[in-house]
Amino acid sequence: MSARRDPSNAEIAAVLEELGDRYELDGAIGHRVNAYRNAADAVRSAPGSIAALVRAGTVTEIPGIGATLEEKLTDLLNTGEIPALTKLRAKIPAGLLELTRMRGLGAKRVRKLWDELGVDSPDALRAALADGSVAELKGFGASSAAKIQAILDAAAEQASQPQRTLLPRALEIGEALRDELRAHPSSHRVELAGSARRQAESVKDLDLIATADDAAALVAAFAASEFVAEVQSSGPNGAHASTHAGLDVDLRIVPPAQFGNLLQHFTGSKAHNVALRTAAQARGIRVSERGILFEETGELVRCDDEVAVYETLGLTWVPPELREDRGELRLQAGEVPTLIELADLRGDLHLHSTKSDGRGTIGEMALAAIQRGHEYLVITDHSASHGFGNHVTADELRRTIEEVRQINEQLDGFELLAGSEVNIGSTGELDYPDDLLAELDWVVASVHTAFGNDPTARIIAACEHPSVDLIGHPTGRMLPDRPAYDVDVPAIIAAASRTGTFLEINGSPRRRDLNEFHARAAKDAGVLLVIDSDAHGPETLDNQRWGIATARRAWLTADDVANTRSWEELRALRKGGR
Repeated sequence: MSARRDPSNAEIAAVLEELGDRYELDGAIGHRVNAYRNAADAVRSAPGSIAALVRAGTVTEIPGIGATLEEKLTDLLNTGEIPALTKLRAKIPAGLLELTRMRGLGAKRVRKLWDELGVDSPDALRAALADGSVAELKGFGASSAAKIQAILDAAAEQASQPQRTLLPRALEIGEALRDELRAHPSSHRVELAGSARRQAESVKDLDLIATADDAAALVAAFAASEFVAEVQSSGPNGAHASTHAGLDVDLRIVPPAQFGNLLQHFTGSKAHNVALRTAAQARGIRVSERGILFEETGELVRCDDEVAVYETLGLTWVPPELREDRGELRLQAGEVPTLIELADLRGDLHLHSTKSDGRGTIGEMALAAIQRGHEYLVITDHSASHGFGNHVTADELRRTIEEVRQINEQLDGFELLAGSEVNIGSTGELDYPDDLLAELDWVVASVHTAFGNDPTARIIAACEHPSVDLIGHPTGRMLPDRPAYDVDVPAIIAAASRTGTFLEINGSPRRRDLNEFHARAAKDAGVLLVIDSDAHGPETLDNQRWGIATARRAWLTADDVANTRSWEELRALRKGGR
């Protein structure tokens, strides 16, 4: 009998999450439920094998995992099950978990539907909606039934899409694997390819392209990596594996003379490669990952770098972020834009402190910005009606302005500024009186509530307000599961252009909003973009990196982004040059 394979981190996290969800449906207190969910997040984020830590007796060093959870994980490894979970599975139908995980339902409503209507699965819920039972249930009604139907439909649509990992997590794993292989004595070159290299919002899997003196030794090192949970297949020139985080990874080891061909091919995108092959075929050239074949002469050209691939085809090399078949292959020498880089940013204009829902004080956020080389920072805590609690009243904002001014006087060569992220109300009104808004150095206006109440008109009204500098996360989406609200982005871009309002590329990896398509449209309309972190703690000031990724995919240069300028230059661009 073969030994039981240790579960991956992703599998362990799923078990812990299931425990939390089933306990919640069973009526457990919130603290207990959250303990399992927090532990699941910690396991999912761990780079190395959690199973190995359990066996070594050191798993309690992971934040959120104590002796009780260690005991349950030990049972899981030794027997393949957790007794408490086995009991809950017998008690709580599996279909209820599917329902609670649909955004907008929640355990209490699902439990009521089960208790009173016998609804124990998505199919049963559809039937109860169809026969009117849900609409007739006390506390629900026709309006709630319609919303639940929409939730079911959205969940079904999402389930039909392939599972993807947000870019930061994918790069954390991919870059660590890449660096580990680069350090191996037999390797020469190792690069990430695929959508991770193109800086897409999310990644389906990872591709690594390498050259090595001893390919078999590099494959063995890859298989032995702490990041690899299981190797599905391997050979003398590569392997296919899954990581503890649940991401699939392909390693391909090629001769040095062919490295450029493979890197270009597996960077993609598919649309870019199809367009490239079409352009080549028109000239009697065939292109594959193995090389470039001139059909008339039979000459086969292998390229050791990507530049040579494009030059051999008579094309101009373009940065990976542009390779989406959006006109990049028509660019001639000198026409490829010099894309914006993180180092071009000189300040951050949207972030939060402990005054609202942040984790760092104003001073801590300023210090973190200085350490990152910023020249200025604006504190933009939430206003009074953003809907998340910990808001800043008008009187508190006045005290915050004074505190910011006092701290700024103590800083040399750095500008700390007072701002606010003001909620745009249901009719386009802003939370604070105009005279208070006028005291601020910078005003971000965002929709946080009543998404279905004509967000387009509300945002346009905010653009027209003389004190509003920036529209924050204009479409309101949250990756991967909350779509943008129904907003007319072209109309907002036109309003921003007309009123001189900046539009944001929010760097939070779950937002990246505006997206690359809307950001490029704003650029084309002459609207200046701002790339912000929307940081809620000193460490998340690094979120600007993901805003830069979106900006590069939108073909933006440093000139297209307002906060590549000094504060004095940027201030002169505000409405009325305030």
